[in-house]
Amino acid sequence: MLTMNDFPSDIFTEPQGYPVDTLHHLGPLTGMAGIWEGVRGLDVKPKADGPRKQAFVERIELQPIDPQTNGPQLFYGLRYHSHITKPDQVKTYHDQVGYWLWEPANNNIIHTLSIPRGMITMASGKASADARKFELVAKEDDRCAGISSNPFLDYAFRTVEFRIQVTIHDDGTWSYEQDTVLKIQNQVELFHHVDNNTLYKIGEATPNPLAC
Repeated sequence: MLTMNDFPSDIFTEPQGYPVDTLHHLGPLTGMAGIWEGVRGLDVKPKADGPRKQAFVERIELQPIDPQTNGPQLFYGLRYHSHITKPDQVKTYHDQVGYWLWEPANNNIIHTLSIPRGMITMASGKASADARKFELVAKEDDRCAGISSNPFLDYAFRTVEFRIQVTIHDDGTWSYEQDTVLKIQNQVELFHHVDNNTLYKIGEATPNPLAC
């Protein structure tokens, strides 16, 4: 956890002369840039009669953005869109957009997600620039890595914690395992809504605009 002592006294001056080619400065996110497909995804979701397993097919596009600054803070990142269906169906099963961000100055990774059911999350973690595996976490009431849901979801399926672990494989694929921990109305035990998939590249990333 960063404290005030980790930050510079000058909070306004932006860095100068930094590289603008995001694709070559993504640190641990490097192996995720591009267009990907996963056909063996598995979702374990809550139902009235107990947990239910659901297979899914995923297409996710991760494209580089120009470097972003907050005063002296510098991020490189990927903008993403994940579209998920059930096998052999056209109807959307899950849709998600957001950013993966890498802060090389202190090895921070940030993952933001937004889904069109009234929920947003920002998870954070740390990893070295050459890491092939990393985990990010968000928890309710965390001001810097938290969760916000619409009133019904907060009442019926309140998310108290979110974790995602990413592994970059030597064969050029990458995979994730995520755990959305839910407090379900009238249930004593917390429910672990887990998802996992392995992604295979079907298209290359487009260089970020500033680098073209």
